[in-house]
Amino acid sequence: MSLNTKQKEFIQIAKDTFNTDVLTTAQLKQINQKFGLKSAPQWITKNANYKVGKSQFKLPSLDESINTDILSDKVDDVPVVKTVAENVQEEIKTEAAYVVSSLVGNIVPKKDATFVSFGNYKDLKSIVSSEKFYPVFITGLSGNGKTMGITQACAETKRELVRVNITIETDEDDLLGGYRLKDGDTVWQNGPVIEAMQRGAVLLLDEIDLASNKIMCLQPILEGNGVFVKKINKFVSPQPGFQVFATANTKGQGSDDGKFIGTNVLNEAFLERFPITFEQSYPKPSVEEKILQNVLSSSGKSDNEFCKKLVTWADVIRKTYFDGGVDEIISTRRLVHIVQAFTIFNDRLKSIELCTNRFDDETKNSFVDLYTKVDSGATSDQIMEEKSASDLQESTNDANDSEANDEEVI
Repeated sequence: MSLNTKQKEFIQIAKDTFNTDVLTTAQLKQINQKFGLKSAPQWITKNANYKVGKSQFKLPSLDESINTDILSDKVDDVPVVKTVAENVQEEIKTEAAYVVSSLVGNIVPKKDATFVSFGNYKDLKSIVSSEKFYPVFITGLSGNGKTMGITQACAETKRELVRVNITIETDEDDLLGGYRLKDGDTVWQNGPVIEAMQRGAVLLLDEIDLASNKIMCLQPILEGNGVFVKKINKFVSPQPGFQVFATANTKGQGSDDGKFIGTNVLNEAFLERFPITFEQSYPKPSVEEKILQNVLSSSGKSDNEFCKKLVTWADVIRKTYFDGGVDEIISTRRLVHIVQAFTIFNDRLKSIELCTNRFDDETKNSFVDLYTKVDSGATSDQIMEEKSASDLQESTNDANDSEANDEEVI
């Protein structure tokens, strides 16, 4: 039987560590501890072919096959009751608990040159820099910078960040870890939550209101306690600096208006584990203009007038949205998409049309038509006044039509 990958790795590490082919039981045990195992490897100690003295064993060569026919009656006075082949299989099964990391290297986010702080950013950065365990829930409409705020707070404070995008399918295996196949061997791979806990990093649970009740495995973690990973019989304690942030489009109570399909009602006990909730709004016009200017500048372009008109256009649409006049909204992210398209096509209207094609035709056409008014010089207040007058006229026409119909009936 040929040596498996993990056994060959063991032999190489042992030789590099002790610079000899003959090791004691204690030395074998010491190397095996690097693999998360407590005892000396039985595939060596239970094979009489490798025993060269009392508690001394010669390492096999890397290209050697294990002779399953050679069996010692006693090894260090421990009766052999299993064949060598059985011991090898037992060792491989034990190595299934060998833990590997899913994250390597530096995971501190990079600073975004286009980022402009606004809203709750100062408070978020204070929490991140404090390194205190204080779970935070952030809610707000799509594309208003919830995730970006946490990411840039970590970048500015040089904190490691582990981001997990939650879906309805996310379960304990995705979050805490599970058995994986690696180089032909079965290993335990830590999930992102365990990695963040052990690194003392910031854990970001993005779009958490899309989760099912399977997210309840995070209950003890949100209390600041460790978690018992039952599949490997191991208790994991959070290291200093570990923090949890969660973002959502709703407050965990579902979406009654249907604007955020797929969001779920989260368990009340789960939500209670978050001491505070930040309500994120879209940035003020001056801030949003600065963001768009930075995006253009990062591509070597400049058009402050276009940025200002886009913000005015989005402001009118948002006001109409909150008044119930339209079902769609232009987010800050959508504005960024438009100016990025502008850096490619160098055409204002084309950029807007391409970036609003995701809406239905009626909505898209009304949005594009509205922008032509803004681009021609109309202000936000003028457009809203015109809209109010139009709505009033429409209501009057509806009332007149109703009276006319009544007269016909009579």
